[in-house]
Amino acid sequence: MLILGIDPGSRITGYGIINSVGSKNEYVASGCIRIKGDALPERLQQVYAGVTEVIEQYCPQEMAIEQVFMARNADSALKLGQARGVAIVAGVNQGLEVAEYSARRVKQAVVGKGSAEKSQVQHMVTSILKLPGVPQEDAADALAIALCHAHTRSSLIMMAGAKSSRGGRLR
Repeated sequence: MLILGIDPGSRITGYGIINSVGSKNEYVASGCIRIKGDALPERLQQVYAGVTEVIEQYCPQEMAIEQVFMARNADSALKLGQARGVAIVAGVNQGLEVAEYSARRVKQAVVGKGSAEKSQVQHMVTSILKLPGVPQEDAADALAIALCHAHTRSSLIMMAGAKSSRGGRLR
């Protein structure tokens, strides 16, 4: 299953695609959608167009995106929320199911510590996916979001399987 992770931003939106089969996760692609201009409506259109292009190029089956966290600057948080919204609409318009994860949960899933630094996330993504080099911050965050979703999916599948067994025997 191809999973698209999105790290939304109104200036740079990171994306990462992994192929998740059981407990194995393989790197497919990653990068950044670099947004130009100052007018917010045009920047949001670029986020939408960029995410749509990535989806059309790689045809992922599911999408995961980071939830908005309340930053010190309310204006920045609102712009981030808007960029996140258009990325979600791009995914939904392409027929993708969209899962949302907090930054803390993503870091916990990838690094093992919810308060991990960005450099630790980059290091672990590089290690887990056996990448030849360290991806750019936004792309690494997007790959981490995709890995978090893959981990959550496989955990849910395992839990569903455990519910169908009793006393160590499958029903």
